[in-house]
Amino acid sequence: MTSALNDPRLIVGLDLPSIDAARAMVERLGDAVVSYKVGLTLLARPGGVAFAHDLRAAGKSVFQDWKLHDIGAQVEGAARAVAEGGCDLLTVHAEPQVMRGAVKGRDAAGSDTRLLAVTILTSLSDEDLTDIGYGFGAAALVERRVRQALDCGVDGVVSSPLEAARVREIAMAAGRPDFLIVTPGVRPQGADKGDQQRVATPRAALVAGATHLVVARPIMAAADPARAAAEIVASMV
Repeated sequence: MTSALNDPRLIVGLDLPSIDAARAMVERLGDAVVSYKVGLTLLARPGGVAFAHDLRAAGKSVFQDWKLHDIGAQVEGAARAVAEGGCDLLTVHAEPQVMRGAVKGRDAAGSDTRLLAVTILTSLSDEDLTDIGYGFGAAALVERRVRQALDCGVDGVVSSPLEAARVREIAMAAGRPDFLIVTPGVRPQGADKGDQQRVATPRAALVAGATHLVVARPIMAAADPARAAAEIVASMV
């Protein structure tokens, strides 16, 4: 269901404190949005997973942002459970054991759920990565994890728009033109960055190679969320 007012490449992050607030927001957005991200705050609440399933039953594309991170066997079981329940996109952390477990679990479910590996959280700067103990800056670590993601057979990555161009180059060189690049940290021109460190406008992210954009605060906090979403879609062309 794509029109001049919506675009499935725009994924709206329902970063809200309650299921009721999320349902109300979906109702306000109506046909302006066809793709949603449901994150941990909602998934962890009673009825959170059921809410994600309800969205999908209503014809929306649903991204369950679990960011699974555990030993391979646990990730395998969790990924299988999520895939069997019905989910369009599912996130795991971009570590080889984690990604291999997720692929194995998804495949066992016989599902069309697409797996996204989270390279580096967009709230992290190079200085933050040094503090954590990584021996790489953001750009180098993203490259390493993208190559591992391709080797492990996941369907795409979550990466900041600033690394999207390099991710696209690596994927194309690996013969994966279908590789998804989902970019949070997208802000309309002039919008506040919030807690994001590595950001870009919607058009810039797509030109760089992103396949999907995740936007939350600029829509959630707008006086007219449906209009804000439509304006972002218009800026994507």
